[in-house]
Amino acid sequence: MAYQQQKGWAVEEFSNVDLGDERLNHRLIKLSDSLSESPESPINQACSNWADTKAAYRFFKNENAHAANILKSHIEKTAQRARKYKTILALQDTTYLIYTHHPKTTGLGKISMKRRKNGKEMLSHGLIMHTSLAVSTKGLPLGILDQHITARISKSSEVKKLRDRTPIEDKESYRWLESLKNTKEHLKDPQVVTVCDREADMYEFFQMSQGIHSPVLVRAKVNRTIHQRSRYGEKNTMKLWPLMKKQPVAGIFNVEVPSKEGNPSRIATLEVRYGSFELSPPRNKIKHKISTLPNLPMHAIYVLEKKPPLDQEALEWMLLTNLPVSNYDEAFEKVRWYCLRWRIEMFHKVLKSGFTVESCRLGNADRLIRYLTVMSIIGWRIFMITLLSRTDPDLPCPLFLSETEWKPLYLKITKNKICPKKIPQIRNAVRWIAQLGGFLARKGDGEPGTITLWRGWKRLADLTEGWNLALQC
Repeated sequence: MAYQQQKGWAVEEFSNVDLGDERLNHRLIKLSDSLSESPESPINQACSNWADTKAAYRFFKNENAHAANILKSHIEKTAQRARKYKTILALQDTTYLIYTHHPKTTGLGKISMKRRKNGKEMLSHGLIMHTSLAVSTKGLPLGILDQHITARISKSSEVKKLRDRTPIEDKESYRWLESLKNTKEHLKDPQVVTVCDREADMYEFFQMSQGIHSPVLVRAKVNRTIHQRSRYGEKNTMKLWPLMKKQPVAGIFNVEVPSKEGNPSRIATLEVRYGSFELSPPRNKIKHKISTLPNLPMHAIYVLEKKPPLDQEALEWMLLTNLPVSNYDEAFEKVRWYCLRWRIEMFHKVLKSGFTVESCRLGNADRLIRYLTVMSIIGWRIFMITLLSRTDPDLPCPLFLSETEWKPLYLKITKNKICPKKIPQIRNAVRWIAQLGGFLARKGDGEPGTITLWRGWKRLADLTEGWNLALQC
């Protein structure tokens, strides 16, 4: 059977895939459907029989199944979904996948050093995943725009001492710049704003952004010196934080702070200030020797909690952007965009806590990278459908659920004996999936959470399998 004849979401998502062999294309689609039906299960449980299990292991072992080619078709589909939006947010973040308990797995890198209770140090081994996730300004995940999964290369202590003299291209942090450049290349039609946390607060990141005309929004990490006219010492220099604290309050808004580390949830009142400044290059950059590094015109948005509880620290964000910020509405828009950055953290949580990808045993880092690439695309789909009911609740559910998924789901929840003539909306379908996972769907229950939806997806897979078997009789 040709892979175009298969049913399921993966046929459409991987319609342009080219792994150099039609059989590999076919296997990727079938494997993606199997793993999406039971994403938290080991490969041997997700596959229906021993033959499919062996085929899955052969796929991840096949050196011709390059992770970049697996991802390429999905990136093209992501770009298509993004074209109907005026502005897209590209959320960048890094997560670390630990495989220390898999001592026989080869090709892993050193991640971190931990100290045990007995005082001895324990080194963690694993992989680094850096992802750029496209979301709408409402927060709907549209797909992955760029992803690199690598093993950290160990560096000698001598090399580490010369860190300040090392070009950014030779540093691990270059992944932020590389992903920024790739995102711009993959998505050219709508405006793309790359949103990052403090790790991306680097002069080179803002310089590349300006050079390729791709705007960014980054939370500041360093209270840097600004408005410098020379790379040498100056008197009465200005710092970023003091400058912004002098700006007048442009507006005030309230935000709900969720409970964390034993502290109850609360409503925080935040003040917003904004202003312009010139971002000066660091004095010790090695590129000073070969070129003149310019000051970069930037805007800052300073968000500070007005009266925090006595036992808690005030919320404080310093957001840097090269987009225009000339009034409160433009400043508040950037704050709202930054609030959506948690989507990329939740996406990584889906992979690690929901799909338990760190439990996979494939014996080799290259095989794990192929597996993680496939699971990332599956993770996006489930995460997207979860949030779709909140951002676009009126869409018809067949846009994202196959006929063999939504029909048995409808019959199971409604207890009807025939399927409806009117196609259900996605909001109803998501709540039905959550009900399979234990969601009560009462009037005051709000929207279902991720955990109940994961449970519901598992039961939906069983319903779909039973439905398909019944159709074959």
